[in-house]
Amino acid sequence: MDIYDSTEELKDYLKNHHEEIAKRYSAAIREVCVKLTALKEDFRVLKKRDCISTIQSRIKSDDSILKKLSRKKLPVNLASVYHELDDIAGIRVVCKFIDDIYTIAERLKTQGDFEIIQTKDYIKNPKPNGYRSYHMILSVPVTVENITEKVSVELQLRTVAMDFWASLEHDIKYKKDSCECNDIVDELKFCADTIAAADLHMMELRDKVSKKRLQYKQFTQ
Repeated sequence: MDIYDSTEELKDYLKNHHEEIAKRYSAAIREVCVKLTALKEDFRVLKKRDCISTIQSRIKSDDSILKKLSRKKLPVNLASVYHELDDIAGIRVVCKFIDDIYTIAERLKTQGDFEIIQTKDYIKNPKPNGYRSYHMILSVPVTVENITEKVSVELQLRTVAMDFWASLEHDIKYKKDSCECNDIVDELKFCADTIAAADLHMMELRDKVSKKRLQYKQFTQ
């Protein structure tokens, strides 16, 4: 176990290994993003529309890694970073409709390029605060300096509406001058439920329009 006398020594350790950590996780992110982009193009051809609105990625900062190791009471070394933390590399995929999320998730499960370590469905089972999203932990084989290793990547799949709520909830909840008042928590939960209902309604409207277009096409043939 690595032992340091101060927080600054912990930060220095991570800073000295930042390039190595970033290279490893950047490679994993690229692998997954290539696959997601290919799926996006497939859906565009098959469904005649874009199922994915945006694909964003990030690697946790040294400070975030340090806080996570501290919360989990883990030693600060590369073994802990690589084998105990599964969300250092993160990818967020924003979709237009709920069923697009499940379509993408199922396609990823059958790809064979990487292993699905864990899934958490916060859409069917929202968090108490109303948070909704579909999470997957992927084990991605990457080759860095002729060495192939498996790297964990956290993938979050959301609709535009879910992402809108999560972004604003984060700003409201984590402002330094914010308070954990019950009425604020209740209102955020109400907004999340309202947005979720709108998500379902929009999907129903999409299907209704698609059905009418098909009927019109058949009628005019």
